[in-house]
Amino acid sequence: MRVFITGATGFIGSHLTRLLVQHGYEVYALVRPTADLWRIADVVPSIQIVRGDLGSLEGLVPFLNEIRPRGCFHLAWYPAVPGKYLMARGNLEMLEAGIRLARYLTNAGCEVLVGTGTCLEYDTEFGYLSESTPSKPQSLYAATKLALGMAMTHWATVTGLRVVWARLFQEFGPFEDERRLVPLVILSLLRNERFRPLGGRQVRDYLPVEEVAEALRLLMESDVRGPVNVGSGMPISVLELARKIGSALGRAHLIDAEDASDEAAGPAFICAGNRYLQTQTPWRPPITLERGLTRTIEWWEKRLGESPHGLA
Repeated sequence: MRVFITGATGFIGSHLTRLLVQHGYEVYALVRPTADLWRIADVVPSIQIVRGDLGSLEGLVPFLNEIRPRGCFHLAWYPAVPGKYLMARGNLEMLEAGIRLARYLTNAGCEVLVGTGTCLEYDTEFGYLSESTPSKPQSLYAATKLALGMAMTHWATVTGLRVVWARLFQEFGPFEDERRLVPLVILSLLRNERFRPLGGRQVRDYLPVEEVAEALRLLMESDVRGPVNVGSGMPISVLELARKIGSALGRAHLIDAEDASDEAAGPAFICAGNRYLQTQTPWRPPITLERGLTRTIEWWEKRLGESPHGLA
């Protein structure tokens, strides 16, 4: 299958791009002119890099009409810088760009579009979230994701394009931004520093990023339409997750559990109901979280070992 992917150089997109290559897809990756390809350096020779920007998609129309991709994975979005992205104006720009992309893809003969939304589109007061949970976005990020998913889904009913809107929960793994939770814990413990998890009592749904990528690939191959949750379905507190990382590193004593307060903003409990994903695709959640954490720790140890500054 010939596919077009946006966000290939991002955290999730890099894993998806690598997986698509492994499964024999013909991959065309839209990459910003200034983007760093470090996350996909190993597969660059196996894909077609398309330099461009979602903000100027009109220039890509002739190209899309020429390659006529059968499917598209749309992952690109405003950079999710921790603490800054939820209310950033760039979310509005991504909403506009996503709507134009759907139109151009349809004109180019695309049959399937898999977009990525967020669990924050839901009313998170429900805790366990299914595709039938009411929507109640509490940020510009969540609101624009919800709006794009709805617009694309309704566009599909008019054009015949099959749209899948994958609502992602919390993912972790190699190549993750080091300012996010799992890398923060790993790096702190590798430096023999104590780690105090803010919002440690909060419960979330963590899934290895490789499993997220596989779910997206299988959704492309499925008959699924509309919203679908991509999460483990296994709730775990932030504190317990930190403890698991500490145990894996033999440094559980560095987790400051006594002061694992609820200072961090956000809902108390979020977990994916993933029955729809499991019944409509061959995807199954991982048996254990520990395996994904071990792979992630090994990746960070290797990366730090290759760094000229090490753990300094």
